[in-house]
Amino acid sequence: MRHDDLGDVWCSVARTWSVIGERWTMMILRECFRGERRYEHFRAKLGLGANVLNDRLRVLTAEGVLDRVRYQDAPPRHEYRLTAKGAELYPVLVALMAWGDAYENDVPPVRLVHRRCGHEAAPRLTCAHCAEPLSWREMTAEIEPGAW
Repeated sequence: MRHDDLGDVWCSVARTWSVIGERWTMMILRECFRGERRYEHFRAKLGLGANVLNDRLRVLTAEGVLDRVRYQDAPPRHEYRLTAKGAELYPVLVALMAWGDAYENDVPPVRLVHRRCGHEAAPRLTCAHCAEPLSWREMTAEIEPGAW
């Protein structure tokens, strides 16, 4: 199965991966979460070629993850802003970062600090009902009728 075909599979992981699974996508989103919006800044910070960056931004805007907004008329220039859909990818980015900090870095390159209390944040997955921490061993997957 080709990567492009994942969007047609009735599986949330496969469909999501068809949008964010290309290797530069999460790096572009990381920059968005850091406050970057402009094409030139993405190119400079990530060192991407125009063809790759153009393709990724096209996919992210087509999927509703980013909005392309004009900020200058002469010459016309646009910036890319996270949509609500895009902002919801923040926990995904944080989970990837935490995994990388645990297994790929001797010293984590970035600390996340909670603005309200000023302490280092340790994001975790919790149950929406009882607020207990969750791991994969405490979960079951119930397949929707007719899914398979």
